[in-house]
Amino acid sequence: MATLMTIEEPARAARAQPAWALWQLGFRPFYLLASIFAALSVPLWALQYAGWIDHAYLRGPLWHAHEMLFGYALAVIVGFLFTAGRNWSGQPTPSGRALQALALLWLAGRVLVLTPWATAAALVNVAFPLAAALGLGRALVAAGNRRNYFFVGLLVLLAVAQALVHAGQLHWLDLPGAPGLPAGLDLVLLIMTVMAGRVVPMFTNNGVPGAAAGRNVWIERTAVGSVVALLLIDALGRALGPWQADLSGQLARDAAALQGAQRGAWLPGLVLLAVLVVATVAHAARLLLWQPWTTGRNPLVWILHAAYAWIPLHLALRAATALGWVAAAPATHALTAGAIGALTIGMMTRTARGHTARPLRADRYDIVCYSAVLAGAAVRVVVPLVWPAAQVHAVLGSALLWSAGFALYAWHYAPWLCRARPDGRPG
Repeated sequence: MATLMTIEEPARAARAQPAWALWQLGFRPFYLLASIFAALSVPLWALQYAGWIDHAYLRGPLWHAHEMLFGYALAVIVGFLFTAGRNWSGQPTPSGRALQALALLWLAGRVLVLTPWATAAALVNVAFPLAAALGLGRALVAAGNRRNYFFVGLLVLLAVAQALVHAGQLHWLDLPGAPGLPAGLDLVLLIMTVMAGRVVPMFTNNGVPGAAAGRNVWIERTAVGSVVALLLIDALGRALGPWQADLSGQLARDAAALQGAQRGAWLPGLVLLAVLVVATVAHAARLLLWQPWTTGRNPLVWILHAAYAWIPLHLALRAATALGWVAAAPATHALTAGAIGALTIGMMTRTARGHTARPLRADRYDIVCYSAVLAGAAVRVVVPLVWPAAQVHAVLGSALLWSAGFALYAWHYAPWLCRARPDGRPG
């Protein structure tokens, strides 16, 4: 179990390393590219809105949803898994020219979706997670590290989810509701659920004197199992209409027709609601076992707890959506802007510090990054719930806070990500 949970650098003999280290390990280019892209997403969205990119293959809400999920989030996941995978297996993950090729493939995907070259964009975007799965899988197979084959499978499933999005957009398949998007989000939720269960209790106990973050086997199984159940429900097309409509940009669908469809499918809706309630309770209980109230003096730890708190909130809001109490957008953004945004910025700071031999202590720049991302999520989720008339202002304010947080990360961490470790060790 120790090797499963270790993500810090293994002990190696110090030796002279090239000064330029961007291509030595996966977290370096992908954290940098992801943070720059997150900061640029607001100006790109504005250019689309102003009609300056009116020939884009993906545009509007579909572009936004696709790029935040399969662009930003996937880049961070791949960077993390390449870095952790080397420690899990003791084998090299892509570096050097192989890592350059993967980064170029990811970057090509971001550019191509803004061009009219639809088929090329689809092929390149689906190829990226498959190539990443191959790079990670080779290391795990070489080491016989079967317990982590799970992550290779998830990368392949993310490629499948992305393929469904593009197949529907290109009219190769008749897929109403863009099922690839909710399935992709469920997969990312599953990845966060598994990884948080491994690292948050460990980081809490290591970083907070006197903390006794614990795990309960039944709560762990229920938390993970409920997310798997949600994934299966959504993959089978049983998710509620507003959830898929929001993700696919079909925001103008007739509300009365949606309500009628839900009444006609009451049994699947009841099953979904039951799973959401169980998932909400399990994830909230899991967080309480980690003792978030003990972490206030260690920002590198409390950001992970604050990020994870968005998961039970997302599940509760999605249950409220199933009951018709709230719109789907707050639940979606509690997961994306809240859980994904905050958990990625937290892991990007901690793992970048650990693997570049910097102190495992958040500085004032890190705290500003955390605060901006968390505030952006709160504005995007809470304001439309309590003051619907201010939704446009909430969207703009949230986007600016998100952009500022990741721009600061890119500026602050770029020198560390590009330069060799000061202790002379590789990585």
